Amino acid sequence: MDWTALIWLGLGLGMGLSIRWRSPRLSVVESAALPDCPMEPDQPELQSLQVAYQLATEISQFKGGFLARISHELRSPLNGLIGMQQLILEDLCDDPEEERAFIAQANQSALKMIKVLDTVLDVARLEHGRLNMEIQPLQLAELLQTIHDLTYLQAVDRSLQLQVILPEADLYVLADPHRLQRVLLHLVDGTLAQMQEGSVQISVSVAPDSISSDSMSSEMGYAHIWIDSDLPPALSEPIDLLQTPADTTTPVPSPGLNLLTSQMLVSLMQGTLTVLALPTGAETPAHEVAPQRLRMQCSLPLVEADEE
Repeated sequence: MDWTALIWLGLGLGMGLSIRWRSPRLSVVESAALPDCPMEPDQPELQSLQVAYQLATEISQFKGGFLARISHELRSPLNGLIGMQQLILEDLCDDPEEERAFIAQANQSALKMIKVLDTVLDVARLEHGRLNMEIQPLQLAELLQTIHDLTYLQAVDRSLQLQVILPEADLYVLADPHRLQRVLLHLVDGTLAQMQEGSVQISVSVAPDSISSDSMSSEMGYAHIWIDSDLPPALSEPIDLLQTPADTTTPVPSPGLNLLTSQMLVSLMQGTLTVLALPTGAETPAHEVAPQRLRMQCSLPLVEADEE
C-alpha cells in the first residue's frame, strides 16, 4: 500500500469519527430548539367528523336492512313460481285444466316480483337523478280529501272507523303530488289492512321549523300529517330476515317495504316520515304497561299558496 492510499484512509476514518461525535449533539440542540406545543384537535372539525361518521354508519345499516327486506319480499313469490313450475315439470297435474291453473299461479307470482322490483327501481332512479320529482305547491285539504275517498270503502268493508280532519284551504306544502298521494295511500291502506277493529284518524298540525338538518329546513315551518290508529306500536321485525320463513299471506309489497320506500320518497321531497308511540290515556294498574297507539308522522315544508 502506497502513501497516497494511507492518506485517503486516514482522512476517511477522521471524517467518520467526526460525524459520529457531532451528530448526537446536533440532534439534542435541534430538539431543544423546538418549542413544546402539543397539537390540539380542532373541536368543530372533530365534531363534524363524528357526525359524518355517525350518519355514514346509520345509512350503511339502513341500506343493509333495506336489502334484507327486498330479499325477503322476493322470496315468497319466487318460491311460488318455482313450486308451480316443478309440479308441471314432474307431470303431477291430473289434467290440462289443473296444469293451466298452476301456470296461472306461477304467472301471479311473477307479477308480484315485478311489482316489488318496480317499486325499488322507482326509488333508486329518483335517488340517482334518473327520474325527476315534480315538486310544486300542493293543497293539503284537497289531497287528504282524495285519500279519504280512495280508502273509505276499505274501512267500511272491515267495519273500521276512518276520520279525516281537513286543514284550512290555504295550507300548502312543497311536494310531488303523485308520489305524496302514493305514500299516504300506502300508509293508510297498510294500517287498515292490519287492523281488526278500532279507528284511524288523519289530521294535520302546523309547526315551526323543527327539523334540524342542513339539507332540510323551511323558513315557514312544516306541516305534520298525522295518521293515528289503534294499532300497537310494534313494527319491529326479525334481525335476520333471510332466515325467517316467507309468509305467503302477507301482501306484496308488504307494509314493511311500503314504509321503507315511503321514507325514502318523503326524504327526497325534503321531508321526514317517522313512527311514534302515543299514550291512549286509558287508566291501567301500576304493574301493567300502559296501552299505546301508533302514529305515523309525515312532515313536509310549508309554502305560500301563490309561490311558483
